[in-house]
Amino acid sequence: MTTIVDLRVPAAGTVMGGVFESAPSATCEMEQVIASDGYRMWIDGTERSTVESALESSRSVAAYELVLTGDGRWLYDVEFTSDVVDVFDLVAEEQGTVVTASATNGTWQLQVRFCDREYVSRVYDRLLEHDVTTDLARLTDLDGESVSSHGLTPKQYETLVAAHERGYFTIPRETSMEELADELGVSHQALSERLRRAYRALVDTELNGTDTPQLSPSHS
Repeated sequence: MTTIVDLRVPAAGTVMGGVFESAPSATCEMEQVIASDGYRMWIDGTERSTVESALESSRSVAAYELVLTGDGRWLYDVEFTSDVVDVFDLVAEEQGTVVTASATNGTWQLQVRFCDREYVSRVYDRLLEHDVTTDLARLTDLDGESVSSHGLTPKQYETLVAAHERGYFTIPRETSMEELADELGVSHQALSERLRRAYRALVDTELNGTDTPQLSPSHS
């Protein structure tokens, strides 16, 4: 089922991370049209000289070119070095399409369309391998049903959905933990730990009164 996912990704360690370190008040909005060798981005929130100085000094920026000026903001073609964590390229490799992308206060906010929720987990795991901890803010299925992640990792969310659909939470239960673990392809212990972490994330969210806390580094 096609899923729309809202992600918050810290720019530090990814594309434009060095730019936001040098120009913290800068904001960025990705153009839908991708440049031939990089990305086309509107940047504002600070002086043009500050933006270009930050682009020039960033080790992750291979090249940049001013394309257009308008209403106090500037459109740049930006190419990145090969050693930077390119979250946009990573999403594309996992069959995702970036619908919108913008950055404020050094954090990327992405809306991405995936053909299957499994790709959401794969993107999350790959970013975590690069020490980039992502906040999964919301998933919306194609049928319009929208659910907040409440601080859950993608795997925890998918496990709770599977448990609910299989009747694990009904009284009496319609499936056992052993049966659910077999279906998900994990051990009984791994499933138990994943459920406990998911319960804790939900409780923490409700008690702290926050809708989208940062995800825990543990992604099981």
